Amino acid sequence: MNIALIGYGKMGKAIEQIALRADHSISCIVHSSDDLDLLAQADVDVAIEFTQPESAFENLSYCIDNNIPVISGTTGWIDRLQEIECLCKEKGGTFLYASNFSIGVNLFFELNKWLAEKMAQLDFTPSMKEIHHTEKKDSPSGTAITLAEGIIASHPYFEGWINEKSADNKKLGIVSERIPNVPGTHTVSYSSPLESIDITHTAHDRSVFAEGAVKVAEWIQKKKGIFTMSDFINDN
Repeated sequence: MNIALIGYGKMGKAIEQIALRADHSISCIVHSSDDLDLLAQADVDVAIEFTQPESAFENLSYCIDNNIPVISGTTGWIDRLQEIECLCKEKGGTFLYASNFSIGVNLFFELNKWLAEKMAQLDFTPSMKEIHHTEKKDSPSGTAITLAEGIIASHPYFEGWINEKSADNKKLGIVSERIPNVPGTHTVSYSSPLESIDITHTAHDRSVFAEGAVKVAEWIQKKKGIFTMSDFINDN
């Protein structure tokens, strides 16, 4: 498989190492949106995009306009996700966005939804905490937002989330901490006057996200349409 890397920071370099170990080729490296035309000159089966929120939309639009299957792990831009999905449908393209490519995290998402449905019928109050490295620009993390959305969907009294400990019963509180050299820890807690339940996912190394991205690229390269990590998880 010929992979184009859009973004060559820590994640891009980690993806490159794992892809090469799996006998794939890196056919193109795009360091910034100014270099996107390199994609049209390369033999690309799938592009993997890990950049910054301000450049993601342009990068993804270029891929879809040029019939390049693309997966994206850039967070902090999803207010424009619907536009990309509409463009993908219009062009008959291939696109998958995930806030987190860890296989374990995506199983955690499924568990979170199941637990939220059960807890919505009981006297437990949910809360969330996420910890990441100090270089992470968005807060809360995209993963935390996905978890929050899974909880909110099952609790009709929630009107949204707030990025702090919440004193408002209509807002789900997400506490964010930034600590050096922490790949990512997410905890969902449910508390009642008599007991508490916590579920936690801890990433020990950044390569877990890169490994998941390569596996998804392998899975999606021959497909057409808009996909999610849930599609990937449930097809395996």
